[in-house]
Amino acid sequence: MIQNYIKTAWRNLWKNKVFSLINILGLSLGMAACLLILQYVNFQLSYDHFNQNADNLYRVVNDRYQNNKLIQHGTITYSAVGKAMKDDYPEVVANARVLQFGETTVTYKDKKIPKNPTYCVDNSLLSMFTFPVVAGDKKTALSDVNTAVVSETMARKIFDVKGNDFEPCVGQMVKMGTDTFPTKITAILKDVPKNSIFQFDILVSYQTLIHTYGYKQADYDFQDSDFWHYIQLKAGTDVKAFDAKMAAFSQRHFQGNKVSGSVEKFYLQPLLKVHLYSDTEYENIETASSNVVWGLLIIALFIIGIAWVNYINLATARASERAMEVGVRKVTGATKGQLIRQFLTESLIINLMALLIAIVLAILFQPVFNTLVNQQLSLAFLLQKGLGGYAITIGLIVIVLLGIFISGFYPAFVLSSFKPILVLKGKYSSSKKGIILRKGLVIGQFAITIVLITGAFIVYRQIKFMNNQKLGVDIDQVVVVNGPQVVSRDTADTRAKAFLAEVKQISTVKNAATSFWVPGNETGRNFDVRADHGDPNTHYTMRFNGVSTDYIKTYGMTLVAGRNFSLSDYAQRYEDLHSTIINVNASKLLGFSSPQAAVGQIMINSKSRWTIIGVVADSHQKSLRYAIEPTFFRPQLSIQSQISVKMSTSNPTQTIASIKAVYDKFFPGNVFDYAFLDQRYNDQYKNDELFGKAFGIFGGFAIFIASLGLLGLSLFATLQRTKEIGVRKVLGASVSNIVLLLSKDFIKLVVVAIVIATPVAWYILHHWLQDFAYHISISWWIFVLSGIVAIAIALATISFQAVKAATMNPVKSLRSE
Repeated sequence: MIQNYIKTAWRNLWKNKVFSLINILGLSLGMAACLLILQYVNFQLSYDHFNQNADNLYRVVNDRYQNNKLIQHGTITYSAVGKAMKDDYPEVVANARVLQFGETTVTYKDKKIPKNPTYCVDNSLLSMFTFPVVAGDKKTALSDVNTAVVSETMARKIFDVKGNDFEPCVGQMVKMGTDTFPTKITAILKDVPKNSIFQFDILVSYQTLIHTYGYKQADYDFQDSDFWHYIQLKAGTDVKAFDAKMAAFSQRHFQGNKVSGSVEKFYLQPLLKVHLYSDTEYENIETASSNVVWGLLIIALFIIGIAWVNYINLATARASERAMEVGVRKVTGATKGQLIRQFLTESLIINLMALLIAIVLAILFQPVFNTLVNQQLSLAFLLQKGLGGYAITIGLIVIVLLGIFISGFYPAFVLSSFKPILVLKGKYSSSKKGIILRKGLVIGQFAITIVLITGAFIVYRQIKFMNNQKLGVDIDQVVVVNGPQVVSRDTADTRAKAFLAEVKQISTVKNAATSFWVPGNETGRNFDVRADHGDPNTHYTMRFNGVSTDYIKTYGMTLVAGRNFSLSDYAQRYEDLHSTIINVNASKLLGFSSPQAAVGQIMINSKSRWTIIGVVADSHQKSLRYAIEPTFFRPQLSIQSQISVKMSTSNPTQTIASIKAVYDKFFPGNVFDYAFLDQRYNDQYKNDELFGKAFGIFGGFAIFIASLGLLGLSLFATLQRTKEIGVRKVLGASVSNIVLLLSKDFIKLVVVAIVIATPVAWYILHHWLQDFAYHISISWWIFVLSGIVAIAIALATISFQAVKAATMNPVKSLRSE
C-alpha cells in the first residue's frame, strides 16, 4: 500500500512539473535559510551552558546614582563586594574577583609571544567555572603569588609542546609584560570553548595583584572600583528574594552615598544571560545583541512559514483540477483515510526532497553565511546544547515535522472531502471558506515581507546616519598603535616625549599624541567632581582622559574657549598636576553660564583642585547609542596606553612602515600592533550592521519565496480562466485589459497587506530606534516606498504570466476546454 502511495504521488508530481518545481524551490530555499540562521541562533544561545554550575552562577551588576539620577550602569565595582556578599549571606557558596589585564606579552627565554588575552582571577574561579585542567592541580593552581595557568594552545606556543603531554610545562617560569619578576606556570587548561564569555590564554593569580604589584585596594576596598565579581549561589536559591536583600547590603556597607559618593544599588545577572543581555558599561567580555539573535530567529520562522503557506495555497487552489480524480477514486471504493494518506505522501515527498536540497544549499552557502556573521559555524551547531538544553534542536525537528504535517494535512483534508456525485456531474466549485483562507494567507505572506522591506530600509538609514554623523573628532587617517608593554616605567615619560617628537618628523605624519583612551573606548569615570563656587554637598560624575599636548590637535577637536595644554602643565607626579580642559557638556553641568565663563575657574575633583584652562566642543567618545557625557582631560603622558598618529592620505603603507621603524628604535622587544581608528570605531556598530544585513538578505529570501507562491497562484488562475480570456479577446479586449483583469485581485490583497504591515513595522522599528541616543526619525515616505516596492514585485510576478495569457491566440484559448 505504501509503495502504491509513493508511486502515485511521484506520478502526480511529475505530471505537474511546474507546480512541483515552484513548491520544491520555495520550500528548499526557506529551509536552507532556516538551517543557516538557526546555526547562528543556537550558537549564541549556547554561551556558557558547558559550565556544570551554570544555573547557579551570577555576575554582580552595580548601578550608581547621584542626585537621584543613574550615572553608571555597569558590572565594574569595588573589590570588597563579592567577599562581603559571601560573608553576609549563607546563600553565597563561592565568589571570584576578576580584573582584565588586556593582551599581555609573554617572554620565555629568548621567545616573545605578544597579544595574549589575560585575566587576573581568584583561584575559586577554576572551581566555579568548568575549565578542565590537563596538567597541574586546579584546586591550588592560583592560590600563591606570581603564579599563572595557561591554555593548551598557549602552552604549545611557549614551550613547543607537540603531543598531549603538558606535565613538563608545569613549574616553568615566564615573564609577563613589563614584569621584572618571573611567573610560575602551575597548570595547563583545555582551550576555552568558543561559546564562553571568558576568552583567555592566561589567568594570573589574584594574589599577585595584591602582593607583588602592591595594589592593596584590590584586596578588600569599597572606594576603588576596577573589579568584576562572580558569585555562586546554593542550588534552589530564590534569586529575586536574594536581590531584594541588596538594598540592605548597600546601606550597610556604603551608608547611602557617604562611602563612595554615590548611592550604590546591586543585583545579580544570571551567567546564562550575560552574553546576550548585557547593556552595561565597562564590559570585559565579548557580548552580542539579543535583538539580533531573536530577530533572526523570527525571520527564520517567517521564511519557512511563507514557504509552507505557498504549498498550502497552491495545493488547495488546484483542488478543482484534482476534483475529478478524487471523485473517481471514491466511486471505485477509496476511503477518506486512504485519500488523506495519499495526499500526505505527496506532501512528505515534496518536503523531503526540499529538505535534502536545503541541506546541500546550506553547505554550499556556509562560507558566505560565516563571513556575514563573522563566526565559524556548521550544521553541527544545530546539535549543540543551548537555551533550555537542546530546545533549538528539538524545536527545529518539531517545526519541520509539524510544518510537513500541517502543509500536507489541510490540502489532504480539503481534497478528500469532495462529494463524488457532485464532482462527477461537474458541479464542483471552490468553497468560499477556502478562497478566503487563501487570500488571508497571501495577505499574511506579503504583510511579513513588507515589514522586512521596511525594516531593511530603516536599519540601513540608521547605520548610514551613524556612519556619516559628525563626531566632533576627526578619526579619518588616524592610526592607533598599542603602547609598548616591555619598557622601564622609570624612562617611560622621557621616551614618550622623544618618540612623539621623532614620529612628527615623518613627512607624511600630521600629528601624534598619547592618551589613556582613544575615541571608541570606554573612558574612566570620576564620581566626586564639583565646581568650587557650587554647593559643597553636591557632587557630579564625569568622564576623564589623560592626554598629551597634541591630543586635541591630532583629533581636530574644537577649542571653544581658553587654551590647549602646554608642556608646563605636565609633571612627573600626579599630585603636581593642576590644569584641566573640560567639554561644553561639563561646563553646563558645573553651572557655568558659558564656556568662556568656565575658563580660569576651579574644579574640585576629590581633594584635588584643578584650574580650567580651556573648553572643547562636545564630541562622541562612543557610538551614537550613547549620549555625550561631561568629560575633563588631564595633562598626562601615557606611552603604555595608546598612541594616535594622524597621517596624510599619501602613501599610508610607507607611513606606517616609517612609524614602525621609529617604534622599534625606541621600544625594542615590543610588537608593533596598530589599527586604523575609523575601522575600530565602526566596530561598535557590528551588531547593528549584522542586523541590517540580515534584514536585507533574508528579507530578500522571504520576498522571493512569496513571489514564487504568487507566481504559482497567478499561473493557476490564468489556466482556470483560459476560455474566459479567449472570449474577451474575441469581443475586443486589449492586452492591458486582460492584464488588469488578472492582476487586480492579487494587487488588492497586497494593498491590504500594506495596511496591516505599516503599523506593525512602525511599532517594531520605533522601539528598536529607542536604543540609540541619536537616531533618525521614521518618515512616512519609507512606508510608501515599501508599499510601492511590494506592489512592484507583485505586479512583476503576476504580469509575467498575465501578459503571456493576454497575448495568446484566442482560437487556442477557446479550444483549451
